[in-house]
Amino acid sequence: MKAKNTNIIILFFTLIVIMMGFGMIIPILPFYVKQLGASGSALGLLMATYGVMQFIFAPFWGQLSDRYGRKKILMLGVVGNAATQVLFGLSTQLWMLFAARILSGLLSSATLPTAMAFISDSTTREQRGGGMGVIGAAFGIGMVLGPGLGGWLASENLSLPFFIAGGLSMLAFLLIAVFLPESLPKEKRTVVSGKFRGPQLNLMWTSLFGPLGFLLIMAFLLTFGLTNFEAIFGLYSADRYGYTPRLVGILFMVIGVTSAFVQGVLTGPLTRRWGEANVIRVSLIASAAGFIILTQVNTLPAVIAAVCFFIISNAMLNPANSSLISKRTEGSQGLVMGLNNSYQSLGRIIGPVWAGLVYDLNLNFPYWSGAVVMLVGFALSLMLLSREPHSLEMGMTD
Repeated sequence: MKAKNTNIIILFFTLIVIMMGFGMIIPILPFYVKQLGASGSALGLLMATYGVMQFIFAPFWGQLSDRYGRKKILMLGVVGNAATQVLFGLSTQLWMLFAARILSGLLSSATLPTAMAFISDSTTREQRGGGMGVIGAAFGIGMVLGPGLGGWLASENLSLPFFIAGGLSMLAFLLIAVFLPESLPKEKRTVVSGKFRGPQLNLMWTSLFGPLGFLLIMAFLLTFGLTNFEAIFGLYSADRYGYTPRLVGILFMVIGVTSAFVQGVLTGPLTRRWGEANVIRVSLIASAAGFIILTQVNTLPAVIAAVCFFIISNAMLNPANSSLISKRTEGSQGLVMGLNNSYQSLGRIIGPVWAGLVYDLNLNFPYWSGAVVMLVGFALSLMLLSREPHSLEMGMTD
């Protein structure tokens, strides 16, 4: 047990470093896009491009991690992320940003499903919800440290944070290579015949009619709703309130602190006490309210309070849903988490495109539509989400 905890701590620290690099560029990307003469639609498409690549390649990396082990795939994803961050920093035209985003999605899409599979390898069923919360907490802490540093660096040069992010990703690569052990023994690896495929659309479709179908639909709905906030929040802050990259970075730091606390401290105890299903239901209805509140505030203190409420409402959604999917899966955790990530990627594709398009019509439309999506998810969860977290088979073949 001590060795497993140590492995999770190493993975936790590594993900913090990765997310620091990711968080550094978030507050400046809207300003970067505006500097190149683009608008909300272009920003939405730029963010959706990453989701497209995740959708195509997440199952591919998940299967590779089942076959070759988690560590090698994590290392590949992290070093790929480092290279693409540098390409971002060198971009001087919009098409160059899109090219870097495509390459980033292709390579870094290996990181999250493999990290989730690593957690599944290293925890018991009872610890699974808390383990998924560890990943969310690492993301949250990275989002605390990264945006503030990125906003501060961007005040000197908008490209500088990208180069710093590339260096941090290389540090994460070294940490994985030197300290992180392999979590999947050779005797437990899957032997797959034939070529690996990207998105298995037939598998994705048939899985919707299996025992995990509703949870996969929820993975899409949750991500779609959240990207209506994430995709345009920086641009929304700049256009509505006139906030600078540094102030937007501070707001994302507030988001990170709140998210890290909820996911790192509350996710495990609450899911163990109340169950993932109840946590999801309460979070969905609170999230819908949070979207509406965000459109009503005007002063900085009120904005901070509204953002905190929204993040508290949302922080446990994806960890709880991912925990349920993991618990109800027997074998091939990497493949299943890759499938889960593919549905999340669908949300990251459609959500930002939608948010960007309606943002150019009205600043509040992305948040109003996000509230509707969360209310739909809540209604569906009341009807279809099983109260008993019993173990189920995926019921699918390669």
